[in-house]
Amino acid sequence: MSTPFYVSPQQAMADRAEYARKGIARGRSLVVLQYADGIVFVGENPSRALHKFSEIYDRIGFAAAGKYNEYENLRIGGVRYADLRGYTYDRDDVTARGLANVYAQTLGTIFSSNAEKPYEVELVVAEVGTTPDGDQIYRLPHDGSIVDEHGSVAVGGNAEQISTYLDQRHQDGMTLAEALKLAVQALSRDTNGSEREIPAERLEVAVLDRTRPQQRKFKRIVGRQLERLLGGDGAADTAADSDDEAEAEADSGTDATDSTGSTGSTDSSEES
Repeated sequence: MSTPFYVSPQQAMADRAEYARKGIARGRSLVVLQYADGIVFVGENPSRALHKFSEIYDRIGFAAAGKYNEYENLRIGGVRYADLRGYTYDRDDVTARGLANVYAQTLGTIFSSNAEKPYEVELVVAEVGTTPDGDQIYRLPHDGSIVDEHGSVAVGGNAEQISTYLDQRHQDGMTLAEALKLAVQALSRDTNGSEREIPAERLEVAVLDRTRPQQRKFKRIVGRQLERLLGGDGAADTAADSDDEAEAEADSGTDATDSTGSTGSTDSSEES
């Protein structure tokens, strides 16, 4: 009878971490930035069916890089947790911190289990406050740890290079147009230092806008409004713009307030 091959626990965890990091790095990068009136999510995403950004609850947004089918399962779980907690207690009891703790437990359990492979995902959970000081951004790597971020955060792809670029240029009190342009500039930089152009139709952009009168602060920025913001037209500020296309997208089922309307039947092998 042959002796089973022995692998130390430290080596096994290192191998699982390396496997997850490589999977996440194959996905396209995304960034989350604070601006004067809220938090903006920006990512390169040619697909209009597989969203990187979604609404979890009134003031909470979700962003993810990596394997779509894996982070979509996590998103649906987060929506169910938020709905149940808000219904059982109070809507104000649903917080980004509580949701991040739930995700951390789930990711940590999966990562440390030898029965299945680790999830190839990296998450960002953000909550917009009534003032900029109340904004919360949490980054959750594949192993379930929680990193409290401020100002800006990048995940997926060449996140380290993008984070360095953002840290050097991001400022408090930026307008939405300024934050969006900075995000696109960071995403357009290749690993060799050169820049490429990312057209508006390949961008997925969403905001948590504290100035919205609605209880739901999540809104997608698409179409003419996105083009005006990228073009530097200050009149396109989300507080003043009434772009029908953006409002329709923001209030559609793709915002995922109802987990039963999930697009989980789409191609689960997509690295987005």
